[in-house]
Amino acid sequence: MSSHGFATKAIHAGQAPDSATGAIITPIYATSTFVQERPGVHKGYEYSRSGNPTRSALENCIAALEEGVAGFAFASGLAAESVIIDTLPKGSHIIATDDLYGGTFRLFDKVKRELQDLEITYVDMTDESAVVGAIRSNTRLIWVETPTNPLLKIIDLEKIAAMGTAHELITVCDNTFASTYLQKPLTLGFDLVVHSATKYLNGHSDIVAGLIVARQDDEVSRRIRFLQNAIGSVLSPFDSFLLLRGLKTLAVRMEAHCANAHAIALYLEAHPKVREVLYPGLPGSPYHRIATRQMKGYGGMVSFYLQGGAEGTERFLQAIQLFSLAESLGGVESLIEVPALMTHASIPKEVREKIGIGDTLIRLSVGIEDPDDLLRDLEQALATLN
Repeated sequence: MSSHGFATKAIHAGQAPDSATGAIITPIYATSTFVQERPGVHKGYEYSRSGNPTRSALENCIAALEEGVAGFAFASGLAAESVIIDTLPKGSHIIATDDLYGGTFRLFDKVKRELQDLEITYVDMTDESAVVGAIRSNTRLIWVETPTNPLLKIIDLEKIAAMGTAHELITVCDNTFASTYLQKPLTLGFDLVVHSATKYLNGHSDIVAGLIVARQDDEVSRRIRFLQNAIGSVLSPFDSFLLLRGLKTLAVRMEAHCANAHAIALYLEAHPKVREVLYPGLPGSPYHRIATRQMKGYGGMVSFYLQGGAEGTERFLQAIQLFSLAESLGGVESLIEVPALMTHASIPKEVREKIGIGDTLIRLSVGIEDPDDLLRDLEQALATLN
Protein backbone atom coordinates (compact mmCIF):
# COMPACT_ATOMS: atom_id res chain seq x y z
CA MET A 1 0.00 0.00 0.00
CA SER A 2 3.00 2.30 -0.35
CA SER A 3 1.29 4.38 -3.06
CA HIS A 4 -1.83 5.08 -0.99
CA GLY A 5 -2.44 8.12 1.19
CA PHE A 6 -2.12 8.20 4.97
CA ALA A 7 -5.81 7.88 5.81
CA THR A 8 -6.19 4.96 3.41
CA LYS A 9 -3.22 3.12 4.93
CA ALA A 10 -4.50 3.76 8.45
CA ILE A 11 -7.74 2.00 7.58
CA HIS A 12 -6.43 -0.82 5.39
CA ALA A 13 -2.68 -1.50 5.85
CA GLY A 14 -2.07 -4.91 7.41
CA GLN A 15 -5.82 -5.43 7.75
CA ALA A 16 -7.06 -7.58 4.89
CA PRO A 17 -10.53 -9.09 5.45
CA ASP A 18 -10.39 -12.25 7.55
CA SER A 19 -9.67 -15.20 5.24
CA ALA A 20 -11.84 -17.61 7.20
CA THR A 21 -15.01 -15.53 7.47
CA GLY A 22 -14.60 -12.40 5.36
CA ALA A 23 -14.85 -10.19 8.46
CA ILE A 24 -13.82 -6.69 7.41
CA ILE A 25 -12.38 -5.89 10.85
CA THR A 26 -9.36 -7.87 12.08
CA PRO A 27 -10.66 -10.31 14.73
CA ILE A 28 -9.40 -10.46 18.29
CA TYR A 29 -7.42 -13.71 18.33
CA ALA A 30 -7.90 -14.45 22.03
CA THR A 31 -5.74 -17.54 22.12
CA SER A 32 -2.50 -18.32 23.90
CA THR A 33 -1.38 -21.11 21.59
CA PHE A 34 -1.87 -22.44 18.05
CA VAL A 35 -2.25 -26.04 16.85
CA GLN A 36 0.63 -27.33 14.75
CA GLU A 37 0.26 -29.79 11.87
CA ARG A 38 3.34 -31.60 13.09
CA PRO A 39 6.26 -30.56 15.32
CA GLY A 40 7.61 -27.23 14.09
CA VAL A 41 5.14 -26.97 11.19
CA HIS A 42 2.45 -24.32 11.73
CA LYS A 43 0.61 -21.49 9.98
CA GLY A 44 2.97 -18.77 11.10
CA TYR A 45 1.93 -18.68 14.75
CA GLU A 46 2.83 -20.97 17.62
CA TYR A 47 2.43 -19.00 20.88
CA SER A 48 0.87 -15.56 21.36
CA ARG A 49 3.87 -14.05 23.13
CA SER A 50 5.94 -14.81 20.04
CA GLY A 51 3.27 -13.69 17.61
CA ASN A 52 -0.47 -13.12 17.41
CA PRO A 53 -2.50 -12.30 14.27
CA THR A 54 -4.23 -9.28 15.82
CA ARG A 55 -0.93 -7.86 17.02
CA SER A 56 0.70 -8.63 13.67
CA ALA A 57 -1.98 -6.61 11.87
CA LEU A 58 -1.26 -3.66 14.16
CA GLU A 59 2.51 -3.98 13.72
CA ASN A 60 2.16 -4.09 9.93
CA CYS A 61 -0.16 -1.08 9.98
CA ILE A 62 2.14 1.14 12.05
CA ALA A 63 5.15 0.11 9.95
CA ALA A 64 3.27 1.26 6.85
CA LEU A 65 2.22 4.55 8.45
CA GLU A 66 5.77 5.36 9.63
CA GLU A 67 7.21 4.15 6.30
CA GLY A 68 9.45 1.63 8.02
CA VAL A 69 10.09 -2.07 7.47
CA ALA A 70 8.96 -3.56 10.79
CA GLY A 71 6.70 -2.64 13.69
CA PHE A 72 6.73 -4.00 17.25
CA ALA A 73 3.89 -3.64 19.77
CA PHE A 74 4.44 -3.55 23.54
CA ALA A 75 2.39 -3.33 26.71
CA SER A 76 3.38 0.33 27.26
CA GLY A 77 5.50 3.08 25.79
CA LEU A 78 8.09 2.60 28.53
CA ALA A 79 8.23 -1.13 27.80
CA ALA A 80 9.06 -0.27 24.21
CA GLU A 81 11.70 2.24 25.31
CA SER A 82 13.22 -0.28 27.70
CA VAL A 83 13.70 -2.80 24.90
CA ILE A 84 15.47 -0.23 22.75
CA ILE A 85 17.93 0.51 25.56
CA ASP A 86 18.41 -3.23 26.11
CA THR A 87 19.87 -3.51 22.61
CA LEU A 88 22.92 -1.53 23.80
CA PRO A 89 26.04 -3.12 25.26
CA LYS A 90 26.82 -2.51 28.92
CA GLY A 91 28.71 0.71 29.54
CA SER A 92 27.24 2.54 26.55
CA HIS A 93 26.81 6.31 26.45
CA ILE A 94 23.49 7.87 25.40
CA ILE A 95 22.86 11.46 24.37
CA ALA A 96 19.29 12.45 25.21
CA THR A 97 17.09 15.52 24.85
CA ASP A 98 17.24 17.63 28.01
CA ASP A 99 13.48 18.34 27.92
CA LEU A 100 12.39 14.73 28.28
CA TYR A 101 9.21 12.98 29.41
CA GLY A 102 9.52 12.31 33.15
CA GLY A 103 8.92 8.57 32.79
CA THR A 104 11.70 8.30 30.22
CA PHE A 105 14.04 10.22 32.50
CA ARG A 106 13.16 7.87 35.38
CA LEU A 107 13.77 4.81 33.18
CA PHE A 108 17.14 6.15 32.04
CA ASP A 109 18.36 7.59 35.33
CA LYS A 110 16.92 5.25 37.96
CA VAL A 111 16.85 1.92 36.12
CA LYS A 112 19.03 1.56 33.03
CA ARG A 113 21.91 3.76 34.17
CA GLU A 114 22.49 1.56 37.19
CA LEU A 115 21.60 -1.88 35.84
CA GLN A 116 23.47 -1.51 32.55
CA ASP A 117 26.20 0.86 33.73
CA LEU A 118 25.01 3.42 31.19
CA GLU A 119 26.25 6.97 30.89
CA ILE A 120 23.66 9.54 29.86
CA THR A 121 24.22 13.15 28.81
CA TYR A 122 21.19 15.44 28.52
CA VAL A 123 21.62 18.30 26.04
CA ASP A 124 19.52 21.00 24.42
CA MET A 125 19.27 19.47 20.97
CA THR A 126 18.11 22.69 19.36
CA ASP A 127 21.84 23.49 19.59
CA GLU A 128 23.40 20.98 17.19
CA SER A 129 26.91 21.87 18.33
CA ALA A 130 25.99 20.71 21.85
CA VAL A 131 25.03 17.31 20.45
CA VAL A 132 28.29 16.94 18.55
CA GLY A 133 30.23 18.10 21.58
CA ALA A 134 28.63 15.40 23.74
CA ILE A 135 29.74 12.50 21.53
CA ARG A 136 32.29 10.20 23.19
CA SER A 137 34.12 7.06 22.18
CA ASN A 138 31.48 4.90 23.88
CA THR A 139 28.45 6.83 22.58
CA ARG A 140 26.04 4.41 20.95
CA LEU A 141 22.68 6.19 20.70
CA ILE A 142 21.02 9.60 20.33
CA TRP A 143 17.53 9.85 21.86
CA VAL A 144 15.29 12.66 20.62
CA GLU A 145 11.83 13.92 21.54
CA THR A 146 10.25 16.47 19.22
CA PRO A 147 8.09 18.33 20.00
CA THR A 148 9.62 18.03 23.45
CA ASN A 149 7.59 17.35 26.57
CA PRO A 150 6.49 19.76 28.00
CA LEU A 151 8.34 22.79 26.54
CA LEU A 152 7.47 21.99 22.90
CA LYS A 153 10.91 22.61 21.47
CA ILE A 154 11.32 21.44 17.88
CA ILE A 155 14.52 19.57 17.03
CA ASP A 156 15.88 19.38 13.49
CA LEU A 157 15.58 15.66 12.76
CA GLU A 158 17.52 15.74 9.49
CA LYS A 159 20.55 17.28 11.18
CA ILE A 160 20.47 14.84 14.09
CA ALA A 161 20.07 11.89 11.71
CA ALA A 162 23.07 13.10 9.72
CA MET A 163 25.14 13.26 12.92
CA GLY A 164 24.09 9.72 13.76
CA THR A 165 25.11 8.47 10.34
CA ALA A 166 28.44 10.31 10.42
CA HIS A 167 29.35 8.87 13.83
CA GLU A 168 27.70 5.44 13.34
CA LEU A 169 25.20 6.01 16.15
CA ILE A 170 21.68 4.66 16.52
CA THR A 171 19.12 7.47 16.30
CA VAL A 172 15.76 7.16 18.06
CA CYS A 173 12.86 9.60 17.93
CA ASP A 174 10.01 9.56 20.41
CA ASN A 175 7.22 10.61 18.04
CA THR A 176 4.41 10.56 20.61
CA PHE A 177 3.57 14.29 20.62
CA ALA A 178 3.51 14.65 16.84
CA SER A 179 2.07 11.23 15.98
CA THR A 180 2.90 9.53 12.74
CA TYR A 181 0.31 11.72 10.99
CA LEU A 182 2.25 14.93 11.54
CA GLN A 183 5.87 13.73 11.42
CA LYS A 184 7.84 10.85 9.93
CA PRO A 185 11.34 10.65 11.44
CA LEU A 186 12.31 7.52 9.50
CA THR A 187 11.95 9.35 6.20
CA LEU A 188 14.35 11.98 7.57
CA GLY A 189 17.02 9.37 8.32
CA PHE A 190 16.25 8.15 11.84
CA ASP A 191 16.80 4.48 12.64
CA LEU A 192 13.93 3.93 15.09
CA VAL A 193 10.68 5.60 16.05
CA VAL A 194 8.99 4.93 19.38
CA HIS A 195 5.48 5.87 20.48
CA SER A 196 3.48 5.83 23.63
CA ALA A 197 0.54 4.60 21.58
CA THR A 198 -1.63 5.22 24.64
CA LYS A 199 -1.78 8.80 23.39
CA TYR A 200 -2.69 10.08 19.91
CA LEU A 201 -2.40 6.80 18.03
CA ASN A 202 -5.15 5.22 20.11
CA GLY A 203 -6.81 8.52 20.88
CA HIS A 204 -9.53 7.35 23.27
CA SER A 205 -7.78 7.07 26.67
CA ASP A 206 -8.80 3.44 27.12
CA ILE A 207 -5.58 1.44 26.68
CA VAL A 208 -1.87 1.58 27.53
CA ALA A 209 0.43 0.58 24.66
CA GLY A 210 3.82 1.19 23.07
CA LEU A 211 5.12 0.85 19.51
CA ILE A 212 8.53 0.76 17.82
CA VAL A 213 9.11 1.04 14.08
CA ALA A 214 12.47 0.28 12.45
CA ARG A 215 13.65 1.96 9.26
CA GLN A 216 15.56 -1.06 8.02
CA ASP A 217 16.04 -4.75 8.64
CA ASP A 218 19.38 -4.64 10.44
CA GLU A 219 21.01 -5.98 13.57
CA VAL A 220 19.19 -3.49 15.79
CA SER A 221 15.72 -4.38 14.48
CA ARG A 222 16.51 -8.09 14.70
CA ARG A 223 17.63 -7.58 18.29
CA ILE A 224 14.39 -5.77 19.09
CA ARG A 225 12.38 -8.66 17.64
CA PHE A 226 14.37 -11.14 19.75
CA LEU A 227 13.94 -9.09 22.94
CA GLN A 228 10.23 -8.56 22.32
CA ASN A 229 9.77 -12.33 22.50
CA ALA A 230 12.46 -13.03 25.11
CA ILE A 231 11.28 -10.38 27.58
CA GLY A 232 7.63 -10.83 26.72
CA SER A 233 6.25 -7.34 27.41
CA VAL A 234 3.93 -7.63 24.41
CA LEU A 235 0.60 -5.94 23.72
CA SER A 236 -2.49 -8.10 24.25
CA PRO A 237 -4.76 -9.06 21.33
CA PHE A 238 -7.64 -7.02 22.77
CA ASP A 239 -5.54 -3.87 23.17
CA SER A 240 -4.08 -4.43 19.69
CA PHE A 241 -7.65 -4.51 18.36
CA LEU A 242 -8.53 -1.25 20.12
CA LEU A 243 -5.36 0.44 18.89
CA LEU A 244 -6.07 -0.63 15.32
CA ARG A 245 -9.54 0.87 15.68
CA GLY A 246 -8.04 4.11 16.97
CA LEU A 247 -5.58 4.35 14.08
CA LYS A 248 -8.42 4.32 11.56
CA THR A 249 -9.51 7.81 12.66
CA LEU A 250 -6.06 9.25 13.40
CA ALA A 251 -6.02 11.55 10.36
CA VAL A 252 -9.34 13.24 11.08
CA ARG A 253 -8.67 13.43 14.81
CA MET A 254 -5.26 15.07 14.37
CA GLU A 255 -6.71 17.72 12.08
CA ALA A 256 -9.23 18.61 14.80
CA HIS A 257 -6.58 18.54 17.56
CA CYS A 258 -4.34 20.87 15.57
CA ALA A 259 -7.11 23.33 14.70
CA ASN A 260 -8.33 23.57 18.31
CA ALA A 261 -4.81 23.89 19.73
CA HIS A 262 -3.96 26.68 17.30
CA ALA A 263 -7.08 28.63 18.27
CA ILE A 264 -6.29 28.23 21.96
CA ALA A 265 -2.64 29.22 21.53
CA LEU A 266 -3.67 32.44 19.77
CA TYR A 267 -6.17 33.23 22.52
CA LEU A 268 -3.68 32.59 25.32
CA GLU A 269 -0.95 34.60 23.59
CA ALA A 270 -3.16 37.69 23.72
CA HIS A 271 -4.33 37.22 27.33
CA PRO A 272 -2.83 39.55 29.98
CA LYS A 273 -2.80 36.82 32.67
CA VAL A 274 -0.55 34.60 30.50
CA ARG A 275 3.18 35.34 30.59
CA GLU A 276 4.28 33.16 27.68
CA VAL A 277 2.79 30.57 25.35
CA LEU A 278 4.86 27.66 24.06
CA TYR A 279 3.41 26.45 20.76
CA PRO A 280 5.36 25.97 17.52
CA GLY A 281 2.37 27.06 15.43
CA LEU A 282 2.69 30.65 16.60
CA PRO A 283 4.62 32.81 14.09
CA GLY A 284 6.65 34.28 16.96
CA SER A 285 7.84 30.90 18.21
CA PRO A 286 11.58 30.31 17.73
CA TYR A 287 10.64 26.86 16.43
CA HIS A 288 7.96 27.94 13.94
CA ARG A 289 10.11 27.70 10.84
CA ILE A 290 11.56 24.25 11.53
CA ALA A 291 8.15 22.94 12.62
CA THR A 292 6.61 24.22 9.38
CA ARG A 293 9.27 22.43 7.36
CA GLN A 294 9.40 19.21 9.37
CA MET A 295 5.79 18.64 10.38
CA LYS A 296 2.44 18.44 8.60
CA GLY A 297 0.80 20.43 11.43
CA TYR A 298 1.77 21.89 14.79
CA GLY A 299 0.08 19.36 17.05
CA GLY A 300 -2.52 19.38 19.78
CA MET A 301 -0.28 20.26 22.74
CA VAL A 302 -0.04 23.78 24.15
CA SER A 303 2.07 24.81 27.15
CA PHE A 304 2.01 28.21 28.83
CA TYR A 305 3.22 30.11 31.88
CA LEU A 306 0.66 31.92 34.00
CA GLN A 307 1.43 35.33 35.47
CA GLY A 308 1.98 35.17 39.24
CA GLY A 309 2.92 32.23 41.40
CA ALA A 310 1.83 28.79 42.55
CA GLU A 311 -1.23 30.15 44.40
CA GLY A 312 -2.67 31.59 41.19
CA THR A 313 -1.97 28.34 39.35
CA GLU A 314 -3.93 26.43 41.99
CA ARG A 315 -6.87 28.85 41.75
CA PHE A 316 -6.88 28.58 37.96
CA LEU A 317 -6.91 24.78 38.09
CA GLN A 318 -9.73 24.76 40.63
CA ALA A 319 -11.82 26.96 38.34
CA ILE A 320 -11.30 25.00 35.12
CA GLN A 321 -14.28 22.81 34.22
CA LEU A 322 -14.18 21.31 30.74
CA PHE A 323 -10.47 20.51 30.79
CA SER A 324 -9.90 17.52 33.08
CA LEU A 325 -6.98 17.69 35.52
CA ALA A 326 -5.17 14.49 34.59
CA GLU A 327 -1.90 13.10 33.29
CA SER A 328 -1.53 11.63 29.80
CA LEU A 329 -2.52 13.28 26.53
CA GLY A 330 -3.75 12.65 23.01
CA GLY A 331 -7.30 11.57 23.78
CA VAL A 332 -10.42 13.07 22.25
CA GLU A 333 -11.07 14.87 25.56
CA SER A 334 -9.09 17.90 26.68
CA LEU A 335 -6.71 17.51 29.63
CA ILE A 336 -4.76 19.99 31.74
CA GLU A 337 -1.81 19.39 34.08
CA VAL A 338 1.11 20.96 35.92
CA PRO A 339 4.21 19.05 34.70
CA ALA A 340 6.34 19.99 37.74
CA LEU A 341 3.83 18.32 40.06
CA MET A 342 2.55 15.56 37.80
CA THR A 343 4.15 14.08 34.67
CA HIS A 344 7.65 15.39 35.41
CA ALA A 345 7.70 15.13 39.20
CA SER A 346 10.24 12.28 38.96
CA ILE A 347 12.82 14.73 37.58
CA PRO A 348 14.83 16.47 40.34
CA LYS A 349 13.55 19.97 41.06
CA GLU A 350 16.87 21.65 40.26
CA VAL A 351 16.93 19.94 36.85
CA ARG A 352 13.32 20.90 36.12
CA GLU A 353 13.84 24.53 37.06
CA LYS A 354 17.06 24.79 35.07
CA ILE A 355 15.25 23.98 31.82
CA GLY A 356 12.09 25.92 32.62
CA ILE A 357 9.63 23.47 34.16
CA GLY A 358 8.39 25.59 37.05
CA ASP A 359 5.22 25.60 39.14
CA THR A 360 3.42 28.07 36.87
CA LEU A 361 3.93 26.02 33.71
CA ILE A 362 0.63 24.54 32.49
CA ARG A 363 0.39 21.85 29.80
CA LEU A 364 -2.77 21.37 27.78
CA SER A 365 -3.67 18.35 25.72
CA VAL A 366 -6.29 19.96 23.52
CA GLY A 367 -9.09 17.60 22.58
CA ILE A 368 -11.58 17.66 19.73
CA GLU A 369 -14.51 19.29 21.53
CA ASP A 370 -16.18 22.39 20.12
CA PRO A 371 -13.38 25.00 20.22
CA ASP A 372 -15.70 27.76 21.44
CA ASP A 373 -16.53 25.69 24.53
CA LEU A 374 -12.84 25.18 25.29
CA LEU A 375 -12.11 28.88 24.89
CA ARG A 376 -14.98 29.86 27.19
CA ASP A 377 -13.70 27.44 29.83
CA LEU A 378 -10.23 28.98 29.73
CA GLU A 379 -11.69 32.46 29.79
CA GLN A 380 -13.74 31.91 32.94
CA ALA A 381 -10.84 30.19 34.72
CA LEU A 382 -8.38 32.97 33.83
CA ALA A 383 -10.89 35.52 35.09
CA THR A 384 -10.38 34.18 38.62
CA LEU A 385 -6.76 35.42 38.66
CA ASN A 386 -5.94 38.77 40.23
